Amino acid sequence: MTTQQELVRFLEDRFACAQACTACARACVLRVSRTDPDATDHEARVRQKALWCAEVCDATCRMLAEQNLQDEPTLRLQAKWCLLVCLECAQLFDERPGAEADARTCRECARACTEFLATLN
Repeated sequence: MTTQQELVRFLEDRFACAQACTACARACVLRVSRTDPDATDHEARVRQKALWCAEVCDATCRMLAEQNLQDEPTLRLQAKWCLLVCLECAQLFDERPGAEADARTCRECARACTEFLATLN
């Protein structure tokens, strides 16, 4: 049985995770828009990972925003996937000059996902 306090924390962490996912998706899309589509292999890899991260973050945000979706295993799986993709993308951004803020945004999203997962335990 959950208490009202646990329910409030769950909803707050769910909302914070959705917001962080939106910010991360936006940062990744902007990073993609700044890359040359005909760039080197490394640049193409950054572009591909950033697009993937944006898609995963967007899907996670949409899932978290759906009021009727209360399936805990599905929420847990999506949040874990988002966390891992964001950390991977942040590591790639660390290698790019000028992408520090984007890396930080990805890590903030991963942290929000971690906090949300903690409320599911």
